[in-house]
Amino acid sequence: MSYCSKPPLPTVTLGRARRLRHNLTDAERKLWNRLRNGQLCGLKFRRQHPVPPYIVDFYCEAKRLVVELDGSQHNEDVDRVRTRFLEQQGLTVLRFRDNDVLLQVDAVLVAILMMAESLTLTPTPLPEGEGL
Repeated sequence: MSYCSKPPLPTVTLGRARRLRHNLTDAERKLWNRLRNGQLCGLKFRRQHPVPPYIVDFYCEAKRLVVELDGSQHNEDVDRVRTRFLEQQGLTVLRFRDNDVLLQVDAVLVAILMMAESLTLTPTPLPEGEGL
């Protein structure tokens, strides 16, 4: 048994994520069609990705970036708790309203790309002569 591997996801979580992937909202479908297959500067996004106990709308593992779409039914207090939890896991969360995606998908994509480009997973090297 490897102690470095992640524990398996609960079957219930996986099943729910699969169901959500087949029942995308119009906004989720529109954004997914622009994110899938590395269309956004080669970034790989997953849709309806489990981050227990939640399932996030879109996730870019390379940048640890979560993109959430909020429809009219979203509860801001619940979203705030969810965002705080995800950030405590070391993830960056971007939220957009469904209408923003439906009416201004290019602006949403620019915002996602700008955030992704600002995130780096490798530490910046120290200037020459500093460090150990």
